[in-house]
Amino acid sequence: MDLAEALAQHGGMSEDAIQYLVLDRCDPTCNMARYYVLAIEPSLFGNPTLIREWGRIGLPGQRRVELHENQSQAMEALETWLQRKRRRGYELRDGAAAGAGRTGCSSCQSRADGSW
Repeated sequence: MDLAEALAQHGGMSEDAIQYLVLDRCDPTCNMARYYVLAIEPSLFGNPTLIREWGRIGLPGQRRVELHENQSQAMEALETWLQRKRRRGYELRDGAAAGAGRTGCSSCQSRADGSW
C-alpha cells in the first residue's frame, strides 16, 4: 500500500486538515506493543511540520518535530518514514480503531488489560 492509498483509507488529504497515520507493531511472544504516529501539521508560522511520535502502546512516548519549507517536502518525509516503518513490521491501524480510540493492533486487543 502506498501513501496515497493509506491516506485515502484514513480520511483523505486536505491542505487545511491535519493529516496523520497511526501504525502499530505488536508481538505478544516478545512482549512488544509499539505505536508510531506520523502527522503533518502547520507550525505557528504556517510552515508544514512532520510530527513523529512513538512509544509503547498505552504509555506516553517520544515526540520529534521536523520543520519543512513546503507541503511537498513534508509529504515526501512522511512517505519515507512510512516506508521505513512498514519494512520494520509496523502495520497501519484501521480507520475504525484509530477513530474509536482503541489502542493497539488486533493481537494486542486480547491483552489490553496489560497482562502479557
